[in-house]
Amino acid sequence: MLLLPITLAVMGIIVLVPVLPQLMAHFEAIPNYKYLIQGGVLTMPALCVMMFSPAAGWLADRFGRRRLLILAMVLYALLGICPLLLDDLYAIIASRVGVGACESVVVTVSTTLISDYFKGADREKWLASQTAVASASSLVLIYISGLLGATYGWRGPFAIYVFSLILAAGIWLLTWEPTPDSRAERVAADMATQGAAKFPWGRMSGICVVTLFASIMFYTVQTQSSLALNSLGIRDPAKLGLLTAIACVGVLVGTLIFRLLARFALNRLLALEFLIIGAGFMSMGKAGNSWQFVVGAAMNQIGCGMILPTLLTWATRGLQFEFRGRGNGTWQATFALGQFLSGMVVTLLGDTVGGILPAFFFLGVANAAAAVISGLARARPGASVPAL
Repeated sequence: MLLLPITLAVMGIIVLVPVLPQLMAHFEAIPNYKYLIQGGVLTMPALCVMMFSPAAGWLADRFGRRRLLILAMVLYALLGICPLLLDDLYAIIASRVGVGACESVVVTVSTTLISDYFKGADREKWLASQTAVASASSLVLIYISGLLGATYGWRGPFAIYVFSLILAAGIWLLTWEPTPDSRAERVAADMATQGAAKFPWGRMSGICVVTLFASIMFYTVQTQSSLALNSLGIRDPAKLGLLTAIACVGVLVGTLIFRLLARFALNRLLALEFLIIGAGFMSMGKAGNSWQFVVGAAMNQIGCGMILPTLLTWATRGLQFEFRGRGNGTWQATFALGQFLSGMVVTLLGDTVGGILPAFFFLGVANAAAAVISGLARARPGASVPAL
């Protein structure tokens, strides 16, 4: 059951991708509408996840996980459907702030619960499975939202947020509040309560630097593919949703590949992942038609599907119980910041280099550079974390 709440993080942004051109057209009379829709409607939840996830992690460590998660999921549904009734862009943005605040709790606490319930290799398996569920759900959600957009206009996909109520009921029925399950963890928790233990800021900072760059890359295709396909002549929201869903199959494939390569040295794994992501971006940047674009996007998403569980298991490995909420919150905040910045980065880059497709090619070059840096990073003998 704990694998399913991650679908709400996907839902927060992916359901709007097929109707992004419709949103742009509906609000084009408003000054700076492109940036308001990109940053305010599409990726505002990600900004809020970035802002509130550390606090959500602290609340989970201080007051418990389960009830906080259920409350956030109920509020998520109620706030998510608000644009069905709103026609003011700024009011819609305000509702998206609430969605993002709730999403920060959902993604942080559900991931923390998985880390609490499982240990070692089992924990990494379930965290990778969480990524697989997110990938699979994105395929379904983007296709359904495309159909709803074609039938009911840009408002249609917002109805999907009701699904959060069903998940909240499942969490209430099928989960329990965890406690430290070993003497060492109980001692560490007591030390943290007394202020003796310290959060591993140094370790998390290095992980978050890599995560921020990777997150911008991860969400670029998912948030910008409809605009890129639009520039290649595709206008129908249902077809935009279908083509984007086909490309996003690569995320699921990449997650499965990660399971086969998880024992590789981290710096080599990151180098391979950035190389695949970059090759996909370059292919998209040179695409002459929609299917060439989709092939490049699928390649890109394979790399993205590999890099997400790589970063998540790197971040959660070694976190003690008393810091697990804050550690997950810090990582989720960083990943969400990349989600928020992705649309803005591509918009600004496109304005600079002459369009969204040239911007994709430029991102491919940046990923190739990241692959070289990762490959040259010195890995400590016997360690899973390179000295980046």
